[in-house]
Amino acid sequence: MKPATRDALHFLRILLRPRRLVNALALYGSYQLSRVFKRSLHIGQPMAMSIEPTTACNLGCPQCPSGLKQFSRPTGRMTAARCAEILDQAGPELAYLILYFQGEPYLNKEFCGMIRAATDRGIYTATSTNAHFLDPETCRKTVEAGLSRMIISIDGSTQESYAHYRIHGSLNKVLDGTRNMLEARRAAGSRFPYIIWQFIVFRHNEHEIEAVKQLAAEYGVDDLVMKSAQVYDYENGEDWIPLQSNHTRYTYTEEGIRLKGELTNRCWKMWHSCVVTWDGRVVPCCFDKDATHSLGELNEQSFRTIWRGPAYSRFRQQILKGRSQIDICRNCSEGLRVFEKQVL
Repeated sequence: MKPATRDALHFLRILLRPRRLVNALALYGSYQLSRVFKRSLHIGQPMAMSIEPTTACNLGCPQCPSGLKQFSRPTGRMTAARCAEILDQAGPELAYLILYFQGEPYLNKEFCGMIRAATDRGIYTATSTNAHFLDPETCRKTVEAGLSRMIISIDGSTQESYAHYRIHGSLNKVLDGTRNMLEARRAAGSRFPYIIWQFIVFRHNEHEIEAVKQLAAEYGVDDLVMKSAQVYDYENGEDWIPLQSNHTRYTYTEEGIRLKGELTNRCWKMWHSCVVTWDGRVVPCCFDKDATHSLGELNEQSFRTIWRGPAYSRFRQQILKGRSQIDICRNCSEGLRVFEKQVL
């Protein structure tokens, strides 16, 4: 069985439990009704969630607010106990947890405890890492905690290319971390986490696609995903955008750079998932990196009060009326065809 098939079946076994399946159908049904009637109708609890372990990061990536240290919100770390409380508030309907938002998750010393909290509740877990802290012991603990999926960023096949974007980073550490994780998985007799290399295609590395494919085959990762780069500063971000149009999510117009395609007034994410920052703010999605659209704070309200509350309802209604009028949506690829494909 191919690793991708095994991973999909693993998630389906988690999702297709009666309570979770009924909830997913309720979410999807209310989403479709909302699209038809242009009115925010919402039934169900989140089936997916992102929880942010930390905003701290060891790298200085130029198109990342965490790497640039440009957040207006504070840097901090969530505890494993707090993560468990949030999962309990979200409820047993939750099937998929991304333990990542901004920052490098493994800078949080309690990260494996967060994985364990979700595993104990029968939730599929995923994370994204720059792999600089994947020493053998950390990898062993990660496998034992039950992580389902790990995305490792590898944006270059040479140190020069890799460090052009992953400033202060070491390609050798990424390769060593990958090897350590694969070995920890083998030693445990496990097929998880499902290990994905993610290659963000920029102008400076788009010529290395074939080289990184060969490297992925050499190391034996489960999958390699090519992903188009996102830029935040259109005026100064052109040098990062690939020259080949099929590698980028942007196009050039008389008015300047913009996303390919037209934003539609709908967003499935607003119905089935949300993001919780390290300090307990509930925000709409991963594009709200600075938490400027906080819909509630878990230090003041329960999760379900926020999820069913007026602020969330108003935001969903705003999506249906004019998604292009919301700042975080104007650079969002939800619903658009952008370059992102699996190549292994």
